[in-house]
Amino acid sequence: MKWRGRRGSSNIQDRRGASSGRGGFSGGSGLRMPGGRRGGGIGGIGLIVALFIIAAALGVNPMSLLEGSIPNGPSTGSSQSRPSTNAADDELAAFVSVVVRETEDMWGKVFADSNMTYEEPPVVLFSGQTRSACGTADASTGPFYCPGDNSVYIDLSFYDQLRAQFGAPGDFAQAYVIAHEIGHHVQNLTGVLPEFNQARARLSAEEANQWSIRVELQADCYAGVWAAYAGQEDLLESGDIDEALNAANQIGDDTLQKRMQGFAVPKTFNHGTSAQRKRWFERGYREGNPGACDTFNVAQP
Repeated sequence: MKWRGRRGSSNIQDRRGASSGRGGFSGGSGLRMPGGRRGGGIGGIGLIVALFIIAAALGVNPMSLLEGSIPNGPSTGSSQSRPSTNAADDELAAFVSVVVRETEDMWGKVFADSNMTYEEPPVVLFSGQTRSACGTADASTGPFYCPGDNSVYIDLSFYDQLRAQFGAPGDFAQAYVIAHEIGHHVQNLTGVLPEFNQARARLSAEEANQWSIRVELQADCYAGVWAAYAGQEDLLESGDIDEALNAANQIGDDTLQKRMQGFAVPKTFNHGTSAQRKRWFERGYREGNPGACDTFNVAQP
C-alpha cells in the first residue's frame, strides 16, 4: 500500500507502554444503511462482537463483551501514555494512523451523501493491557471495537501474530483488519449493534452466533468497500487485494478451528467461514458501495 507521505488521523490515542488507560468519546446516531436501523424491529440484528476472530481462536470468548467485560483481571493505574520507542512499532503506528485517516475520509463522504455527519472513532494503540468501556483489553484479544466508548483498540504485536502464526503477511492484510474494525463502528452508528443489544435476550446461543456471522461479514464487506476507495485514491499496489483475501481466508472460523483443534464445529461459528469472509470482502471491493453489504436480507450469507 502506498501510504508513506500521507496524512495520519488526529484520532489516534497512543498508550503503548502504559499499564492501563481509558477509552474515548460517546456514541451517536448515523445514517441508515441496509442491515441496520434505529428503533424497533429485528430485521437488522447484529451481534455486538467487539473482538476480532483471533480472540476466539486464542480461547477468549467474544461473547464476553456482550456483558461489558473482557475476561482478564482488573488493571489499575493512570491513563498517561508512554509511547514506545521501537522504530518498527513506530512505523507501524504511523501506518495505522494513515489507514484510519483514509477510512475517515471515505466514511465521511458516505455519511455526507446522506446528509449526516460521520463521528470519527478514537483508535487506541496499546501494549500489554489497557482499559476500555468493555473491560480490560489484553494483547491476546487482538484488535477489537468497543461500542461502549465507540473506540477501536489495537495492540500492534497482533500483526506479528497475524503474519507468523496465521500466515497472513503484508501491509494490506493489516489494513483489512483496521477497516473491518472501523466497519463495526459504522454498524454501531447505523443501529446494527444497538438493535441486537436490545433483542439478544430473546436469542439462543446458536441464534446469536448466526446473527454474529452476518454482522462480521458485513464488516468484511465494508472493508472491501474501503479497499475499492483506496484503489480510487491510487493507494493500492500489486498484490494488496490478494493480501487482504488471504487474511480473510486464514481467519475464517473453519480454517481457525481446524488449525487449532484439527476439526471444525459449524454451530459454534460466529465470524463466518473462510469462503464467506473472502466472498463478502470481494463483493464490497467489486461494488464499492456500502449498500451492497446487506448480509441480513439474504437467505445464506
